[in-house]
This record gives sequence, structure tokens and C-alpha cells, in this order.
Amino acid sequence: MSKVRALRCISCGAHYDPDRIDYTCPACGPRRGTLEVLYDEDVLRTTLRRDSFAATGRLSMWRYEALLPIDDMRYVQPLRVGWTPLYSFPRLAEDLGLAAFYVKDDGQNPTASYKDRASSLVVIKAQEKGRKTVTCASTGNAASSLSGFAAAAGLPAVIFVPERAPEAKVAQLLVYGAKVFSVRGSYDDAYDLAAQAADTFGWYNRSAAMNPYLVEGKKTGAFEIAEQLEWSPPDVVFIGVGDGSVVSGLCKGFDEFARLGLIDRVPRVIGVQAEGSSTIAAAFSHYQGGAVEFEDGNAETVADSICVGKPRDVVKAVTYVARNGGSFVTVTDDEILDAILKLARTTGVFAEPAGAASYAGLLQLARAGTLKGQSAAIVVSGNGLKDVASARKRVGNPIRIGPDLEEIRQHV
Repeated sequence: MSKVRALRCISCGAHYDPDRIDYTCPACGPRRGTLEVLYDEDVLRTTLRRDSFAATGRLSMWRYEALLPIDDMRYVQPLRVGWTPLYSFPRLAEDLGLAAFYVKDDGQNPTASYKDRASSLVVIKAQEKGRKTVTCASTGNAASSLSGFAAAAGLPAVIFVPERAPEAKVAQLLVYGAKVFSVRGSYDDAYDLAAQAADTFGWYNRSAAMNPYLVEGKKTGAFEIAEQLEWSPPDVVFIGVGDGSVVSGLCKGFDEFARLGLIDRVPRVIGVQAEGSSTIAAAFSHYQGGAVEFEDGNAETVADSICVGKPRDVVKAVTYVARNGGSFVTVTDDEILDAILKLARTTGVFAEPAGAASYAGLLQLARAGTLKGQSAAIVVSGNGLKDVASARKRVGNPIRIGPDLEEIRQHV
């Protein structure tokens, strides 16, 4: 018997049988009709305690199996995903005027991004549903993630990326054996084409927001932050935002833990968008409750993983962050690139641009004095080695010398 009670439309509230629908609400369409996964929380309250997760002995996101929509754990891949480190930096916290400062480094997942949490789960769902091929559109991280976990499960993966996707991420796809289509166009063009192909050929689609189980994998980051801080999460958590699914996942994770009585308060979640790709932040700025109104636009930012002009989870992201009590901020590309260096040189964590966006957002609010005395965490959603070219824009060249000690003296 499935642990999932129903799938509920984020807009109209209609409930659907999870065995009868794969993606979005037929009445509201693929963007306004993204679905929420519902569980029997009355049962969970009677069976789950704070020590239930450690009792599994698992040092991965599967320690939260009871709160995940998986019916057959035989399909769980051997790759370790989740339970990534949460580092504390007291001296940096003091410099920033914070009570505490934490870095959640999801660049340590198997394919080096937060997206592994979702891909691992979706590949399992594909096998439970008897699907033989998985697909998605991505600017790079979701695609490389899906390709890696599909390879571990022995499933073919068909990937659609915009032609400007970073070379390192495309290389990952090809190394994992995926069939890769580089689309002459934007991420949004690739997304629409992947959806058409999935419908035509019967592939199971992992593309952002369309698949309701993505958020379930992504919520585990919130679970881990709460548990790693001994059930006392920080006051505020920052995350870079593109399509809106990761920020939705963090909000849902903290909310579920609070409703189950596992944490006493919910951190404010701050979504950070690049100024050149800020559709969700703009929608949030004039949200008054009720229907979410948004206007798509072109996207242009150095942070390819959050470069989305037509975000697919905009309704859920705005609704969840508003319910959470959080907010959105926007940062410039210069702030993002500077944040890569500042984060690396003060913590030793090398983030790709989208991962450093969370730190850029925190620095912006810290400088404004709005975080004074609060505890804060940032989520680094991807490793910097995924986009070395962007990091090189802010660093110089090595000092060239001959094999001569005297030449070193000139520079020391």
C-alpha cells in the first residue's frame, strides 16, 4: 500500500490518485497545476520520533524513508545521496554580525549538486511505474544528476540541454552514457521539447516542477539541517532559485517537520535570484494571497543553474515562501562572482555560481543590518568545479617562474 495519500493541485486544490496521474493537474495545466504530495500525517505523528531517523543507521537521505513517497526500497541506488555536511563558522558569523553561520555543502553529492536528492527518487519512481527510459530538460545539474542515477539503476536517459550549457556539465552527461540533445535555444525551449518527446515516446519525465516527486527529494535538505542542528534549526536559510522547486522543497521540509512536532519553529527561507533571471522574485513582490500572478521574461545570468525566464514551479515557490514567512532577494552577477571567491576564501567551500548566489543574498542582507544577531545557513547547491570558467573571471593567473628558488624570492 502506497504511503502517498493523494496528489493535490497547488492552485485549485483538487485531489488525484497517485496511481492515475503522473505529472500535473489536468484542469489547471502544467504551470499553475503543479501537484503536492500528501501523506497520512495522523499516522506519522504516532510513529515518528526525533530518534527514528538515526535509528535507521543510514547516513543518506534515505534515513527519512518514512517521509518519502517510495513503496519499494529495492530500487534505491547504491550511491550515497544526502546527509551532506553542515559546517559551522563562528568567526565568520561574528564578522557578519550573526549569532551563528552554517554552510550546507550539497556539492558533495554523487554528481556534485543538490539535484541528486530529486533524481535518486525519480529514478526509483520510474522503476516502480515500469518506465523503461527517463528524460529531462536542464541547464546542466538536473541532467547530469538524472544521468548518473539512471546509470546506477541501468535505465537509459535522454537529456535536453540548451546549447549554452557549461562544458563540464555536458561532459558529465556524456560520461554517464546519456543520449544528449543540445537544443539551439534557451532552457525554456529545451524544457518544452523534452515534455513533447516524453509524451510521444512514453519516457518518464524528471523536468523541474512537472514531476511532483522532485520536491519530495529536495525537502530532505531541510530535514537534514534540522537534525544536524539537534532539532534547533537556524533563524533563516538562503537558497538560490531558478525554476522554484528547490526553495519549495526546503519550505515543505521544514513545514512537515513542524507539523509532525519534530521542530518547534520554522526557519524563514530566503530565495535568492539573479537580477537577470528574477521572475519568481518579481511575482512574490506583489503577491497578496490567492492566485499567483507572474510575467515571464528573458533570462540572462552567469549562474546557469538558475537562469530561467519561464520558471515552472513559480506558483508553488511563491505560495510556499509566503506561507513560510520568508522572502526573495535579487543579486547581480558581480555579487554572485564575488561571492564565489569570498565563500571559498573564508570557508574553503568552492561553489558554482548558483550555489554562491545563496551567499550573495546573505551578504546583501547582512550588510543592510537585517540579520543582526540571527543564526543563518546557506545551501550550496552545486560544486564550483562544474563551472570553472565563471570562477576564472574573478581570479588572476598563476605566477610563472622557472625551477629556481631565487625567482620565488622575488614574489615572496
